[in-house]
Amino acid sequence: MSPTALLVPLVAQRIRRDRIQLVLWIVGTAALALMATAAVGSTFGDEAERESILRLTLLAPAILLFRGTPNGAGEGEFAVFLILAFLCLMAGLMNTFLAVRHTRADEEQGRAELVAATPAGRVLPTAATVVHGVLANVVLAVAVAAAFAASGLELAGSAVTGFAVGATGVAFLGLGLVAAQLFRTSRSANALSVALVIGAYVVRGIGDALGEASDDGLSRTAAWPSWLSPIGWAQRTEPFAANDLVPLVLSLGLAAACIGLVFVFQSARDSGASLLPGRAGRPSAGVLLSGPTGLAWRLSLGAIISWAIGAAVAGALATTLTPLVGRIGADAPAIAETLRQIGGPDASLEEAFTVTFFSMVGILAAAAALQAVIKARQEETHGTAEPVLATPVPRRWWLGGYGLVGGFAILVVLGFAAVGALLGALASDDPAASAENALKSALAQAPAALVYLGLALLVFVLLPRLTIAVAWALLAAGAFFGVFGELLGLPDWVHDLSPFSHAPLPVAGEVDWTGGFWMLGIAGAAIALAVAAMGRRELATDG
Repeated sequence: MSPTALLVPLVAQRIRRDRIQLVLWIVGTAALALMATAAVGSTFGDEAERESILRLTLLAPAILLFRGTPNGAGEGEFAVFLILAFLCLMAGLMNTFLAVRHTRADEEQGRAELVAATPAGRVLPTAATVVHGVLANVVLAVAVAAAFAASGLELAGSAVTGFAVGATGVAFLGLGLVAAQLFRTSRSANALSVALVIGAYVVRGIGDALGEASDDGLSRTAAWPSWLSPIGWAQRTEPFAANDLVPLVLSLGLAAACIGLVFVFQSARDSGASLLPGRAGRPSAGVLLSGPTGLAWRLSLGAIISWAIGAAVAGALATTLTPLVGRIGADAPAIAETLRQIGGPDASLEEAFTVTFFSMVGILAAAAALQAVIKARQEETHGTAEPVLATPVPRRWWLGGYGLVGGFAILVVLGFAAVGALLGALASDDPAASAENALKSALAQAPAALVYLGLALLVFVLLPRLTIAVAWALLAAGAFFGVFGELLGLPDWVHDLSPFSHAPLPVAGEVDWTGGFWMLGIAGAAIALAVAAMGRRELATDG
């Protein structure tokens, strides 16, 4: 058979295997793009207000860490400023996970060796992964461009935005494939890949913050660090302003170089081996690994630390940027109104500002809890849970350990956010009030995050094969409806479906915990039901 005839079924197998994950990633990214562009027209429709918002970045360049490079106050340029960097971040994560899943993870589970024993050999499966990833990014680019165009924005700028996101995804596909060659385990390869994506996002933000603003304050030329980041290259296209596709040559060139290296590495190493030697294990396990809960904690620790660091940054910004609140109320009433919609009609602007950041922290805490449950599912599918359950460890205890780790992960993430907020409050006009407001806001996110932990455990027990897809879909829907539902004019009943909309947030110095207690009861019942039902469930080792 010709290589092409062998390649087609391999690509088809990858498409079928990823049909749920990729649909969620692509639709979610496009929906975020559509939401941002719609918000520009409805919330920031006045050009004078958009100009005021952009000029605020001159006073606090740290805002650019979460946004992008300003290139004008037009609707298209402003939409790119709001969302392009985050769309590229999502594209990076989607592609690195895809790359590792179809290379290192398959080697880890023995699938790659079986395929290599067929006429496909060792090279064609990697080529199929590259083709699959490129096709996924083409669809992603089209979806993002369509989302921008659907909001009535200029077609050329919409297309450039889509190309920028797709090219960034291809660049990170190459980096993910290289990471899979370096490490012996998919967990290490994913950890490096995520670090590269987040690092690119942060380096781009530093370059934006250090850049030089124009005389009118409506645009900014990013400093040299942004040239070190594929996300920075995407921003250099300046959609709706310059519409310059030349910087994307760097993204495609990086992808080509990485893919070339991957084929070189692939031919030089044995199946299952890695370029970097694995760290030798300890001769005996510590006390922490003497039980299933300690093992669950050890397996989840890296992910928990990553979410906690992000929460600490968000917490610090929540109080560090508080001095800007007065200026926002005077110069950008649209933003002030947006903040009040999130924080509640009776909240002061300072409370609403803090609540907005801690709503993001609540999402991070829920994500950390979900990853603990997802780790249990991965242990089950990889076959490593079976040896543990072959010992006197009951299945309820095993799942309960992951549930306990998920609950502790929530506390760690919220705790890091609170510490960041306390440090940031030292520079505010009223440190005591800022710190108190931040601590109340952090604690308010715990019930909603625990609800997601309980729901994820239930899905794991009842629909194990859908655990990962459904868990992330529930969180994405809750974040979308709860945090942005009112801004987009969604019906109240849709907004109320999200646990985040019932968080006991501080308003006028008071906190109503009625909704919080209800959510704690729901979370406790869901967790207890899941743990009890686990005793009768058979292991589902197929992914």
